[in-house]
Amino acid sequence: MKELLAELFKRYHHDIYAYLYSMCHDASLAEDLTSEVFVEVVRSIATFHGKSDIKTWMFSIARHQWYQHLRRQKRQIPTESIYDLYDANFTGLQVPDLSDEVELVIHNLLASESKLTRRVFRMRLEGYSYYEIASGSGISESSARVIFFRIKTKLKRYFEKEVCSP
Repeated sequence: MKELLAELFKRYHHDIYAYLYSMCHDASLAEDLTSEVFVEVVRSIATFHGKSDIKTWMFSIARHQWYQHLRRQKRQIPTESIYDLYDANFTGLQVPDLSDEVELVIHNLLASESKLTRRVFRMRLEGYSYYEIASGSGISESSARVIFFRIKTKLKRYFEKEVCSP
């Protein structure tokens, strides 16, 4: 068991740290959360049944740790990465903090999409490769790319029309 945990740490520590850092933009916090992820992995490894890739499972724990931190701190999810997704120039605009509104818009737009589309979108935002998304969803890599591109384009059009127009 020790060898397995050591191998998981060696293999995924950097990826999980990078994932958490991409959300919090704070090296110290990302390291703390990464440590919490591995503590939870040690506690929960017996419940992992192999229905998904272990990396997927560990990233779910990381995401959960991030959300727990946000709830504890009562902070809002940073929107910079969401803005970057829609348009590389978006961050240059003077836009008031719209995080709640942006989150609601994204939620509403995704609600009308298929479960597969929502899953592909969520996994891509979480940093999964198209290969990992495809193998986890039972679709081809090119299908994962097309699905993500289409929903990203739909969201971009909405934001250009509703948010960026005068």
